[in-house]
Amino acid sequence: MHQRRTLCLCFLLGAAVGLAAAHQGSAADPYLGTWTGTWEMPGVGSGGFELTLEKDTDGVAIGRVAVSGDPAYKAALRTLAFDGPKLTARYDFPPDERAEVELTATFDGNSASGTWTLREKAGNGDVAASGTWRVKKKTPA
Repeated sequence: MHQRRTLCLCFLLGAAVGLAAAHQGSAADPYLGTWTGTWEMPGVGSGGFELTLEKDTDGVAIGRVAVSGDPAYKAALRTLAFDGPKLTARYDFPPDERAEVELTATFDGNSASGTWTLREKAGNGDVAASGTWRVKKKTPA
C-alpha cells in the first residue's frame, strides 16, 4: 500500500512538472522564430541584435542571441519566461564570464521592444551597463 501511494505520488509529481514545461512552451508559441533589430546604449553606442526562440526536443521554449557591434558575440539563453506578451530572459555574457545580461521585452504583433541590463553574477549584482533593444520578426519557427 505504501509503495503504491509513493508510486502514485511520483507519477503525479512527474505529470505536474511535464504540464508546467508544456505550459511554458505554449506561452512562447506565438513568439517562436527569429527576430532581428538593434540594441542601443544611450550616449555610448549601438549594434545589431538577433533573438531566436524555438522549442527543444522536449517542447520547452529555448533561445539564443547574436549581438553585433562592440562587443560582438553569440550566447544561449540560460533562462526564458513569458507572461503573456512579456519576456524575461538571462544569458551569460561571453566577453566576461563573471557577468550576465537580463533582457525584458513586450511583444506586439511582429515587433518587440525592451531593455537589457548587464550586471555581475556574484555579490549584489551591480549594474554595469544598460540600454534598449528593438526587433521585428524575421522568420516563423
